[in-house]
Amino acid sequence: MYNLTVCVDYILQQVGQLDIDYLRWVVWLTYPIIISFLLPLILLVFLYASVLFLLVYRQRHRLRDAYAHDFWDGARKTLAALWDGQGRIWHDMFDTGWRLLMEVFHVTPGTVQSCVDVLKAGHILTISPGGVREALFGDEYYHVMWAKRTGFAKVALQANVPVIPMFTMNSREAFRTPGWGRSLLRKFYEITRLPLVPIYGFFPVKLRTYLGKPLYPSSDDTPETFASKVQRAVEALVKRHQQVPGSVVKALLDRMPWKIKKS
Repeated sequence: MYNLTVCVDYILQQVGQLDIDYLRWVVWLTYPIIISFLLPLILLVFLYASVLFLLVYRQRHRLRDAYAHDFWDGARKTLAALWDGQGRIWHDMFDTGWRLLMEVFHVTPGTVQSCVDVLKAGHILTISPGGVREALFGDEYYHVMWAKRTGFAKVALQANVPVIPMFTMNSREAFRTPGWGRSLLRKFYEITRLPLVPIYGFFPVKLRTYLGKPLYPSSDDTPETFASKVQRAVEALVKRHQQVPGSVVKALLDRMPWKIKKS
């Protein structure tokens, strides 16, 4: 007991010697950085909650019958479904959970033929030619990073459907990846395809999606020429609707109600 008292007194003495103003300055300095990297974790929480909802919703018929028979039996089965779903996600997120979420929203890597079949069935198909590479290594200059990918053009040509260019303003201001080590991480990604790049942001900037005019493939188009047409159309949307280089501060200030509309 004596040793414990001495230890506590020593800790209190050390705390008393700390410069409170200095600590406040350090917290003020690092707070934006910490928050910027922590906020994207909210997305993971949302994804976790979405998968949990789907796992429970999948048992809706059994739960409905249980509630019809006895309210508390339904409550017990609902809690059991929640905990069962939590265990499935926690121990097998990328198989049970992530796969279910992707299936529900019809998200798939797809092949040229499967995409053609979807379009011929009369559905709308959204394709991101830049994929993970553009998401992780794009910057505030909004360069289109499609490399030599022409799969989407092959799909459009075979299905004989138009492509509608699309661009979302301030998408790079909502989320960013650090500039330091980017070239090294890019090389690592190209070799391994592992997206080991930290993401920060989740800034509440104004996001607005713009659609260009439909581009119809012609009989003279090859996958390469048609892909080039679509890329130029996307670049035109960027030039028209996006300030380059983009600025997080400017995008945030644009959300402020500086101008009051007169009635």
